[in-house]
Amino acid sequence: MVRRIKKETASGITRRARRIRLLIVDVDGVMTDGRMIVDSNGTEIKLFDVKDGLGLVFARQAGLKTAIITAERTPVVSNRARRLKIGWVAQGAKDKSEALDRCLKFFRMTEAETAYIGDDLLDGPVLVRVGLSAAVADARPEIKNCVHWVARARGGRGAVREFTELILRAQGKWTPIVKRYLRS
Repeated sequence: MVRRIKKETASGITRRARRIRLLIVDVDGVMTDGRMIVDSNGTEIKLFDVKDGLGLVFARQAGLKTAIITAERTPVVSNRARRLKIGWVAQGAKDKSEALDRCLKFFRMTEAETAYIGDDLLDGPVLVRVGLSAAVADARPEIKNCVHWVARARGGRGAVREFTELILRAQGKWTPIVKRYLRS
């Protein structure tokens, strides 16, 4: 059973978000809606929301490190990570807590400096360890009960972007990004 985390107030979430230097995301059910298409040749297709991808780009531009921890192993994830310039990827991670340890060591970060967004039971051991944990709106109820914050958006429908913006706003980095793109 995943242990329950005491829900944070808005100011508590902001305080946690200010410390974040590393953003880690799950893939299936978080960066995607959890469905996959497999054609007759065995080729796998996943649908990603470009807003989520752009959120990860903004995070990197703002100085955050980015990573993926996923239980699946597929070239689709490798390709998406490469396009988004994700700094570290663990595929086939059935033990996500062990993958988190390797990621923290790679980036020389602490749990308190790390944020993670997930959706299902395999994410639980990581969610209860990191400084700021989040779930997508359609996450398993057990997961929603063990995170600091729950997105309004569903997995694969903007939840990663929403979480990224929350972190960047708390750090005062969102307005400069908006100004960069909306110069007049």
